Amino acid sequence: MHPELRYLLTGAWFAWAVFWLATALRTKAAVRREGFRSRLTHFGPLFLAFLLIALPRFPVPLLEARFLPPHPAWFWLGLAVTGAGLLFTVWARICLGRNWSGTVTIKEQHELIVSGPYRLVRHPIYTGLLLAFAGSAVALGEWRGILGVFVALPAFWWKLSLEEAWLQEQFGVAWTSYRERVPALLPRIGATRPDAG
Repeated sequence: MHPELRYLLTGAWFAWAVFWLATALRTKAAVRREGFRSRLTHFGPLFLAFLLIALPRFPVPLLEARFLPPHPAWFWLGLAVTGAGLLFTVWARICLGRNWSGTVTIKEQHELIVSGPYRLVRHPIYTGLLLAFAGSAVALGEWRGILGVFVALPAFWWKLSLEEAWLQEQFGVAWTSYRERVPALLPRIGATRPDAG
């Protein structure tokens, strides 16, 4: 990848982070929040995954080896996939509104959101971020990007498993019905609409 092109990838993540931080200030108060050790089980691996794709150089030569040839087409494809993933998270974040939290949380007057991207998957923010990690891995073209995806996936799975247990307690039958209709991370291709029936 040409060094200047990397700034486009970094810029996409930076713009996303600015939006994320700005909207984090307008959320409902929490009535239940996961503990510090629980947060570390997903935040730590996600931070490592981000460093694997974000650092200009990585101190492990084997991880800097390329799995894709250094062709601009791979970068542009990866950048497009990264942008699509980040935009998907923004759509989900807007639909969540004041119910959003960066940690596993139950909010005051918590609402079960099932519209927008939540009609396609139960955790569209994680879906979008995994897509963005995968796109960044392609744009980077180095094995460290692939490792970043494989580090992020179990971290998101751990976090969504805890979220789902809490949402089941909070919403009961409504959550069970939603969970049965809508997959966790990957949309069903060619299936009936999630709200059908």
